[in-house]
Amino acid sequence: MSDRFDCLKIENQLCFPLYACSKEIIRRYKPFLDEIDLTYTQYITMMILWEEKSTTVKDLGTRLYLDSGTLTPVLKKLESKGYIVRKRSDSDERSLIVSITEKGELLQEQAVCIPEKMSGCVDLDKDEVRQLYTLLYKILEKMQ
Repeated sequence: MSDRFDCLKIENQLCFPLYACSKEIIRRYKPFLDEIDLTYTQYITMMILWEEKSTTVKDLGTRLYLDSGTLTPVLKKLESKGYIVRKRSDSDERSLIVSITEKGELLQEQAVCIPEKMSGCVDLDKDEVRQLYTLLYKILEKMQ
């Protein structure tokens, strides 16, 4: 007969391996990111800006699954390092635009090797990576 508290066992929780993996992956990123003086959250923010060049804070938060309370200090720090600029939109002053600077663009050259270095930290083949990526984004979509 099943114990009514089985649902509370950590091995029965999907959230725990997701949390533990996330924490461990971010921990593995740290030495590579330390080399370019970025935190993981700053790094993923820069990844969006290397791709988009300019975006609103709202769209950045949506793409990164971050609220403004988390994102604002990250953006302030990146701005103090000279990697981005923030300014109010000309068409809607409620909207804050974040744009990458030339110095921020140059940082991309230093960061380009990080994904390859990280791939050596996670021993999954390409199909497993693709499957995991698909499942994780499926979970994120269903939670929205």
